[in-house]
Amino acid sequence: MLLGAIEGGGTKFVCGIGTIDGEIIERISIPTTTPEVTMDQAMSFFSNKGIVAIGVGTFGPIDINPLSPAFGSVTSTPKPYWSGYRILDHIKQRMDIPVGFDTDVNAAALGESVWGAAAGLRNCLYMTVGTGIGVGAIVEGNLVHGLMHPEMGHIVVNRHPMDSYAGNCPYHGDCLEGMASGPAVEKRWNTKAMLLGDSHTAWELESFYIGQALANYILVLSPEIIILGGGIMNQKHLFPLIREQVKKRLNGYVDHPVFASDLETYIVPPSLGGSAGLCGALALAKKALMK
Repeated sequence: MLLGAIEGGGTKFVCGIGTIDGEIIERISIPTTTPEVTMDQAMSFFSNKGIVAIGVGTFGPIDINPLSPAFGSVTSTPKPYWSGYRILDHIKQRMDIPVGFDTDVNAAALGESVWGAAAGLRNCLYMTVGTGIGVGAIVEGNLVHGLMHPEMGHIVVNRHPMDSYAGNCPYHGDCLEGMASGPAVEKRWNTKAMLLGDSHTAWELESFYIGQALANYILVLSPEIIILGGGIMNQKHLFPLIREQVKKRLNGYVDHPVFASDLETYIVPPSLGGSAGLCGALALAKKALMK
């Protein structure tokens, strides 16, 4: 039994074919251009592959309310051409199979909870720090939804005393994404993040903002594990800096043995690596099939 998976990002759409056990057996990467061109290429990939369901984890914001007339569409994204685009309708016009639809970070959280670092746990948090900042959460075994999906990448953060950067978010300026996303790092220092040395001041600022955000999420959601992915988190030296900032922010208030340690098993990279989002889309497909 084969499932289809789409991890829709602002830069590329990764499409895969996998099994119900989460094994990816084929994948391709498609540049994210206009919606019609991108989705036509994705649907061509899945054509005649024998998939019985498909899962989509995509950048947003998106409408995930099945009762909404705009269900399955991208809403107020700054990505050119995509605002209002009905992804789900495009798929259903081409394929008469069950479709699971959610954000890319919720999909990644689901993938890690089923097959990765959070397997066996009922509460976890997945944050991606890259082109944007997104956060997906699972609480008591369920993905967190409400009025819409959470937008934890846009929370308000205190500014670092050394930081005079105005912020990169077109909506909020100096929110978390505006201060700590990949483009924010690159525009602040006028160079690619990967080219900054391990001791560069950029990483002190980055850990300050991410650690501050994680402390807030811990106080609100109390996740059993926090998983950090995305291009910026390929800088592995960031992990100990972020863990230190989290402990500093919590300041001993959260009384649990995990916070008496160095947090190496609590704040972790994805066990599924760069496949967390695609595996999560497989998990969305599996859920849609089971319904």
